[in-house]
Amino acid sequence: MSKLVVCLTGMPGAGKSTIVSKLKEDGYETFSLGDGVRAEAKRQNLEPTGANLGKLMLELREKNGPGAIAELLKESIKESTHQIIIIDGVRSIHEINVLKETGNVKLLAVDAAPDTRFNFLRERKRSDDPLTREKFEERDNREIGVGLKEIIELADESIENNNVTINQMVESATKIFQKWIE
Repeated sequence: MSKLVVCLTGMPGAGKSTIVSKLKEDGYETFSLGDGVRAEAKRQNLEPTGANLGKLMLELREKNGPGAIAELLKESIKESTHQIIIIDGVRSIHEINVLKETGNVKLLAVDAAPDTRFNFLRERKRSDDPLTREKFEERDNREIGVGLKEIIELADESIENNNVTINQMVESATKIFQKWIE
């Protein structure tokens, strides 16, 4: 049986990384496309600011094609012994097409209201998280520009992250995964 590669997508701050870290705690193998970009930034001695990581993401896509970020993880996914692999941060159909070379790909969108997302990002305080509404909107526009809106619309299923607990979101996600492997 081929691997089930579950790609979580959604706008920044929707809760994808939170779900993925909880799934990792529960024993799932997880990968993040953003981690691939952050690792490349470190390799190039770039400070991991939002501006630097966004610019690097665009440069990698320009230089190596629109699926370049997914290419950074392809071998690790292929080498995994897990039946279900969780991928965080898919932003375009080109990345999905690269990941299809690693197994049966399903797309799960995580949706949250803009105010919810902005508050999550401000609380998370990762080096690339926007601290102002203006930076938040710039980031959203950059993500939409690389195809994120289209990929969210292509999702096989979606879950809401408005007024729910982390455990409720993870439970919703795992029920969907189980349905997909049956």
